Amino acid sequence: MEGLARTLAGGTPVVDVLLLVIVVVGVVGLSFAPRLIDAGLLRPWQVARGRQRHALLTSGFVHATYSHLLFNALTLWSFGPQLEQRIGSGRFALLYLAGLLVSDLGTVYRQRNNPGYASLGASGAILAVLFASILYFPLQSLFVMFVPIPVPAWLFALGYLAYSLYASRFVRDHINHDAHLGGAIVGILFVVLTDPDAARRALQLIH
Repeated sequence: MEGLARTLAGGTPVVDVLLLVIVVVGVVGLSFAPRLIDAGLLRPWQVARGRQRHALLTSGFVHATYSHLLFNALTLWSFGPQLEQRIGSGRFALLYLAGLLVSDLGTVYRQRNNPGYASLGASGAILAVLFASILYFPLQSLFVMFVPIPVPAWLFALGYLAYSLYASRFVRDHINHDAHLGGAIVGILFVVLTDPDAARRALQLIH
């Protein structure tokens, strides 16, 4: 409710616009124009050969299913407003863009020789926002699926990084774990590089 109140009260224009675009494009692609999804797909084989580089951006606005879209939109809505108010709209936009573009570079490299591979979704950028938020608010509690009690944000971050490292190497499913890991790393590095005092405070708070 706190995130909704902040959004309705204004002061988070980047989150507002991103949510609107993600939801509208997602719904249109899933319900009315599947060609929109196909046109936005990231195909590493093409990108590695200098083609369809725009997909590093467009793939972050199309989604495979409504549950995929809902999860990303809810995560951005939950963590984006307080982070944008904390760091400012300009830096938040830069963080989101960096998460969107850089998180897919690992996927492009690993799948560069796989012409049949394609990826989509805003998860890389969303994870960048989530992990930056965790560094600014390390003592907040998160509710994790199938876990009956709130989990400290810093503990979730460690567990998620460990799982993503494992999954990117050994799990074969339809989830782009490389992008998730890349987005999380972007969020951490963004705070470390742009606000090292915040990163130091986070470390002090969890010790």
